[in-house]
This record gives sequence, structure tokens and C-alpha cells, in this order.
Amino acid sequence: METNELIKALAADTRRSGAPLGQAWVMALVAAVLLAACVFFVLLGPRPDAGAALSTVRFVFKFLFTIALAVAALRLAIALSRPGGNWRAALPSMLVAPVLLLLSVLLELAAVPQASWLVRLVGTNSMVCLTFVPLIGLLPLGALLLAMRHGAPAHATAAGAVSGLLAGGIAATFYAAHCPDDSPLFVAVWYPLAIAILTGLGALAGRFSLRW
Repeated sequence: METNELIKALAADTRRSGAPLGQAWVMALVAAVLLAACVFFVLLGPRPDAGAALSTVRFVFKFLFTIALAVAALRLAIALSRPGGNWRAALPSMLVAPVLLLLSVLLELAAVPQASWLVRLVGTNSMVCLTFVPLIGLLPLGALLLAMRHGAPAHATAAGAVSGLLAGGIAATFYAAHCPDDSPLFVAVWYPLAIAILTGLGALAGRFSLRW
């Protein structure tokens, strides 16, 4: 059987077996968010001044960044889970979160004295960020990998990595409600590093669990 015929056969098989792939992703996304919420509220919870912080631009921006990343990663993950899916069409949306982050960093550098740059970049919570974003995202990653397995991804490692990226976006969104460091300089360094841990774990898991 030629490669194109095999992909078409797998696509037809994913539509026939069990729940439709779109429904599987909806269920996985709901499960991922609920699991992340449970872990977040058990281990951390929102910071005491979260309500007041909602009136500040820096605090709100953290959610804009993480949600934009999660939405773009979801679109790419769904495309990768479909045999022959047009994942390239989803790539431009992956630029939204980095562009938002870059603009926010430039504005921060312009608004804050240079002597404060390093202090804001290091913050007070860097190790907590690197620890708890992956912890919050582990169970969601498992749920997302199950949805990915419901399809037939042609690129197992990439599909796993994008699942980890999506789990990282979800986890970072919850963690942002706890994090006392609101500076874009902090977000630009520590959030991507924490999300990268889940992306790497997803790539490793996908390499072995998503092959066919």
C-alpha cells in the first residue's frame, strides 16, 4: 500500500472507531483543564491579591500570553492528530504568543529603569514556576496524549511535543493566578522554560506511545 493510500485508510478508520476525533479532543481538553484546576487548587491556589491584581495590565497580560499559546497549540495538536492533517496551516497562529511576549518585554524595558531589569527578570518565584507548571501539567498531558492516540499522528515525536506545549499553556494559565511576579521580563524567561519541560516530556512520551 502506498503512503497516501495508507493515510487515507487511517483517516477513515479514525472516523469509524469509537467517538469522532473532534469529540475526543473536546473531552480531552475538558479533562485537561479540570485536572489542571484540581492540582492547582490542591498544591497552590490563587494569590491573596488576585482580585485586585486583575486591574493591573501586567497581571492580565500573563493570561493573554498563556491562553494565546494554548489556543494555538490546540489548533496545531488537532491538525497533527489527523492523518494527512494540514498542520502547516496552523503554524502562523503559533507566532501570536511570542509576538505578544516580545512587545510586552519591549514596553517593560521602556517603562522600567535599567537598574530594575535584572531584579524583575529574576523575580522571587522562579524555582516555584519551574517546579509547579510541570507538576500542574503532567495529568493534562496524559489526557491530551490519549486524544492524540485516538487519531493517527504521522509524526509521533512532534505530536507529543505539541501535546506537551498545550499542557504547558494550560498549566501556566493556572499558575499565573498564583505567581506574584507579573513583569513581562519574568514571564519571558521562566514561563517558557517551565513550558519547555512539559514539551520535552510530551515529545519523549509521544515518540514511544504515538507510533504506529
